[in-house]
Amino acid sequence: MEYRNHYDLKKAMLSGKIFIYPTDTIYGLGCDATNERAVEKIKSLKKRDGDKPLSVIAPSFEWIEENFIFDEGLGIKKYLPGPYTVILKKKNKDFLSWVSNSDSIGIRIPANNFMKEIQNSGVPFITTSVNLSGEPFAVKMDDIKQEIINKVDYIIKAEDETGLSGRPSTLIINGKEIERK
Repeated sequence: MEYRNHYDLKKAMLSGKIFIYPTDTIYGLGCDATNERAVEKIKSLKKRDGDKPLSVIAPSFEWIEENFIFDEGLGIKKYLPGPYTVILKKKNKDFLSWVSNSDSIGIRIPANNFMKEIQNSGVPFITTSVNLSGEPFAVKMDDIKQEIINKVDYIIKAEDETGLSGRPSTLIINGKEIERK
């Protein structure tokens, strides 16, 4: 489950592999968001309602500008990178419809080292908590159920788990912060 270098990790991301990885808040479960089959595998793994939207980690601010409508006055760069999920309206409702079948999608850019790997891949990356739907999220590797660990391809451990805030990202909707519980 380990990778040897950045090229190997990028290749794994682009081939639809499923990852457990640290964000700046909690451990995440993800894959290349453009790979519909891998996204469906994550929903199944989490036992999640197929219509419930997922969020993505954006590979760049340019990617956000190309695909989403947002008011620059809301100051997206005030929140990203950081422990926030900004809900943005899609320019094309069908864009990543298997991730979110609504006209909007949650966008993250965590402030951590794994984010650099996602940027290197050049694709949006699914970000959802590592847990079965409705169960507590993982702040430490020990919190992750073996049933999930057994079904992923790569596990990236946090260099220091005390760097995870232990709270899910704060939602930003129309410039307003909404704490998740």
